[in-house]
Amino acid sequence: MEDQPNVAPLDPEKLYYSCDELTLDTEQGPQTLKMGVWICVDPVRIHKMIIREKTLHVDEIEVFNPLESKLRRADPDYYKRYMGLKLTIDYPGYGTGIIARIPFQTDPVGFYKWWRKNKHEDKVYLSLPNQIILFQKVALMDKKILLKKDLELLNR
Repeated sequence: MEDQPNVAPLDPEKLYYSCDELTLDTEQGPQTLKMGVWICVDPVRIHKMIIREKTLHVDEIEVFNPLESKLRRADPDYYKRYMGLKLTIDYPGYGTGIIARIPFQTDPVGFYKWWRKNKHEDKVYLSLPNQIILFQKVALMDKKILLKKDLELLNR
């Protein structure tokens, strides 16, 4: 491996653009790449640094939007967990894709049937708090359609 004289340690105060360099530790040792390359090489790691760790601040248009696009292809499961109810889905009664939050809020019974009973759990990730909210709404509207395991979760 060649020596990399240009080391660009993470600066938590800096706003990074696609041409800015950043040095991160990799399995091959420290590696310095432009931010636009990092989002292609290791999109999940970069995303976690922005969202979870909040150690990396990036320009939304130049870096974050392309990063989300890369995430969708690089790690679909991670992307679904991150997006949750912001994910666009194909839902009965709508011509094209709709943001999952809309039927979740406006048609909880229909959304529950679509998500749980029609086995679309793989299409939208619902966090435990969102599952409980959904199950509570459905229980108030039409308790008999809830599956036993979902009723048990509410009764804990």
